[in-house]
Amino acid sequence: MSQENEPATIDDWDDEVELTDESVARHLMRHPDFLAQRPDVLAAIVPPVRWSGDTVVDLQRSIVDALRGEIDGLRTCAETVIETSRSNLSSQSRVHAAVLALLEHEDRAARVRVIADEWPDLLAVDTVALLVESTRRNSTAVAPFRYVSVGTADRLLGAGQPVALLRDFTDDGGVFGPAAELVRSAALARLRTRDGETVILALGAREPEMFQPGQGTELLSFLARVSERCLNGTTGPAT
Repeated sequence: MSQENEPATIDDWDDEVELTDESVARHLMRHPDFLAQRPDVLAAIVPPVRWSGDTVVDLQRSIVDALRGEIDGLRTCAETVIETSRSNLSSQSRVHAAVLALLEHEDRAARVRVIADEWPDLLAVDTVALLVESTRRNSTAVAPFRYVSVGTADRLLGAGQPVALLRDFTDDGGVFGPAAELVRSAALARLRTRDGETVILALGAREPEMFQPGQGTELLSFLARVSERCLNGTTGPAT
């Protein structure tokens, strides 16, 4: 039983209150949001046949509309999950193809050519570059390598961060060189040579939102680690 001075809840009515149509109606009129707060009650109500008239509330339509909204929400959620799964599967397949193409060669120079010439198509990006942090400002690196100043990785990726996804990326040519004007988003990963040099693997795309913060970075990290192992053992690009 409810405590003294404590109003009876709907669950107490069957035992303590003699319910009538009028008492139920009065309660609902005093609490117009009751059915909104108790959807379980709404779902249990048997809807009447359709009514007509400007002063009549169509309860059947309210229930149908609520269920339709719930179904639409579930459909949207399912479509989002399916689309995300398809995108992830496609990205995974592309990364696997890029890695296999790299592993087909044992020669480092051949692997570099794969990165420069084959990876853009395999990964569905517009350009790929490898940036080597160096103090040799007057040296000219062989494409796709480019020399950049020490600290560039921390500036672009964040201090100590292994990867970065950049949306609406603007490049002045310091990252992608002649292809800079094409690039609107970028994926960057930090590599290390055996001698401790920092190398940035940079993927550039013309779509502003192809790469963006919040996307998963597992595949990019995997691609970076494989690239690091395949290119390691040298002091930097040929000059």
